[in-house]
Amino acid sequence: MYQTKADISNCDREQINLLGQIQSHGFLLVIDKHNIIQYYSDNISNFITGIGTGLIGKPLKYVEDIINVVGQEDVLSHLINFGRANKNFEQTNPVLVDIFGVSFYLIISNSGSQILMEFEPVNSDLKADVQKLLGKTITQMLADKKLQSLLENGAAQVKDIIKYDRIMIYRFGEDGHGEIVAEAKNDNLDSWLGLHYPASDIPKQARDLYKINLTRIIADVNTVPAKIMSTKDINYPLDLSFSQLRAVSPIHIQYLKNMGVVSSFSISLINNDELWGLIACHNYTPRFIDYKAREAAKLIGQILSSALAYRQDEENIYLQNTFKLNQEYLTKCLQKSTNIDQALTSEQITILDIVHASGAVVLFEKSFVRLGITPDDDDLNGLIDWLQIIDKEEVYYTNNLSAFYPKALGFKEIASGIMVFELSKELREYIIWFKPEKIQTIKWGGNPAKAEKILDDGSLQISPRHSFEAWSQDVAAKSDKWGIEEINSVNNLKDEILHAINLKAGAIRLLNDRLKEAYEELDTFSFTISHDLKNPITAIKSYAQLLAMDETMGEQNKKVVNRIEERIDKMNTMINAVLEYSRIGRLPIVFKNINAEILINEIIADLEVEKNKSHCNISIGALPNIAGDPIMIAQIFNNLLNNAIKYSQFSPEPKITIEGKIDDTQIIYSIRDNGVGIAPENFEEIFGLFNRMENAKNVEGSGVGLAIVKRIVEKHGGKIWAESELGKGSVFYISFNAEHKLVH
Repeated sequence: MYQTKADISNCDREQINLLGQIQSHGFLLVIDKHNIIQYYSDNISNFITGIGTGLIGKPLKYVEDIINVVGQEDVLSHLINFGRANKNFEQTNPVLVDIFGVSFYLIISNSGSQILMEFEPVNSDLKADVQKLLGKTITQMLADKKLQSLLENGAAQVKDIIKYDRIMIYRFGEDGHGEIVAEAKNDNLDSWLGLHYPASDIPKQARDLYKINLTRIIADVNTVPAKIMSTKDINYPLDLSFSQLRAVSPIHIQYLKNMGVVSSFSISLINNDELWGLIACHNYTPRFIDYKAREAAKLIGQILSSALAYRQDEENIYLQNTFKLNQEYLTKCLQKSTNIDQALTSEQITILDIVHASGAVVLFEKSFVRLGITPDDDDLNGLIDWLQIIDKEEVYYTNNLSAFYPKALGFKEIASGIMVFELSKELREYIIWFKPEKIQTIKWGGNPAKAEKILDDGSLQISPRHSFEAWSQDVAAKSDKWGIEEINSVNNLKDEILHAINLKAGAIRLLNDRLKEAYEELDTFSFTISHDLKNPITAIKSYAQLLAMDETMGEQNKKVVNRIEERIDKMNTMINAVLEYSRIGRLPIVFKNINAEILINEIIADLEVEKNKSHCNISIGALPNIAGDPIMIAQIFNNLLNNAIKYSQFSPEPKITIEGKIDDTQIIYSIRDNGVGIAPENFEEIFGLFNRMENAKNVEGSGVGLAIVKRIVEKHGGKIWAESELGKGSVFYISFNAEHKLVH
């Protein structure tokens, strides 16, 4: 005899298929491939007079001769051989046999290389002919169009047939815990509808067996199980996974007793090859249903399983179609627009319409677009930092964010649930959907904490709880779950977005190729300017100088020739400025630490000598060091200081101030003058090529200096901007990145 030992600490690991016992309302024989008896139940003598106890090692024919099955000799052996030839016993089960005037159903099944022969009484407490009632029952069940109505009617129909005191439709959750979603009961019983039960009530190993045997009867919890006998030479327990008579775990027996249940019967509900739930039937007195009635009831379960799957699919299809239409709309928007985030957020239908979410955020190409209700910037940036470090699938979702990211408790009202599609981890690009907290009150069938109690007689009472009275529990920091339709919808959109990004990347690559060609053409153009244009200009200037040497030339003609020379010099200046502007874009930058104080003082000294501007008051403040290309940085300050001097020369007391300060990660320089100033409408134009303001026409310049400065600043990763007021002067600001890594 083999029997595993289970207690309160290991019931979830109890090997309930290896208990070494059967329920005592029937008996068991087990034979090997040679039809030799290897196991038998010790209650066999209660059913077969004179059978004895020394059955191990005897042939099956020994039993056949004793029971003398009426109508055919060796009928048991023939049945076994027929089943072996067909590799299953489905065509023969059950076999009606008569043993000393008592009718039994024989159910044959496999247990590894051995064969189980189980004998059950034909007499049943159920007097109705279940098979005759099936047609009406199935018709009434399938008439329901809604899933909940189907379940409620299914429970009522099963109660009408098998007459148990309470019939429940028990649905399993993802974590294995169960909920009673429909119920039919005697009027004198309290309702258990809506109650939840912990996964430990029906642990995983029990749920796995419910997928193998679609019905399970416990006729009377108060009977003593029959032990399975075997030889001591057998070192492994008998696997009763396919057994109809398999005994019940002592823990489950005590569980039923604590509930006051004496007999139970269950029918498995299977959806997509998984255990969806059970039709759980309770009776408060002993009750036995024979094998044929159980098989008929199993058919009810199979029909209900198919119907609920169909009804569930029907309800899901509506959502699928809605999400699909919205996703197709967004796909068209992506195809038409070059701006991906706008295509997803600014049209009539947005990414909020492909799931049931209260808010969403798109982070793409350094833009930040919000829809609906979302966390604030600090919470969102913290969430993204967390997403950066966790391992996850391309589409990650949870309805209990704070369980994984505790800081989410601070904004659980907005985002207890998230679904995330990662566009680019390196670029911190994500699409995130949010579901708010939904506080749930779960009603348990008693406190779900396990307990044990020593009774007055010294026996141990094992129970998942002390009481089965309803016990409420509030569950917070969780949102509604993300449905499979929502997950599929996001996955489908993900493919379209990635396709759009790839197309955009391809367009950018094509644009880069064209830019490269344009740069090459610019190089050619620059060469043409420097050689083909400058040579004729030099010749023209030479001719003008020769003309100026003619002493017979009148004063008016001399003025014209001088004007020609001035225009030629201006043209040369402009050509050189254009060449300098194009050259800057192609020069590499080698960042070095620049002593700004030395650099700027040298520039000011040169300008005062060159322009003879010593009458201009130049004030110098703090000059923090800068990281950059020394030659290019010198060009920036040379241009800006030169402009400040030029445009302040007509002021009564020209004054220029230059200073710098360190602000967080930036170094910001300002160059202030009290010159002619800039009109507000001209702010956007001052950094363009050849743009000169109306109030500066009488000041010499090429109109290229500020364009060169802007290009150098941006090449260093900085910014330049201006503040000004006509007649009062201007301030130019330049920001440099203080965190550049220097290369020496």
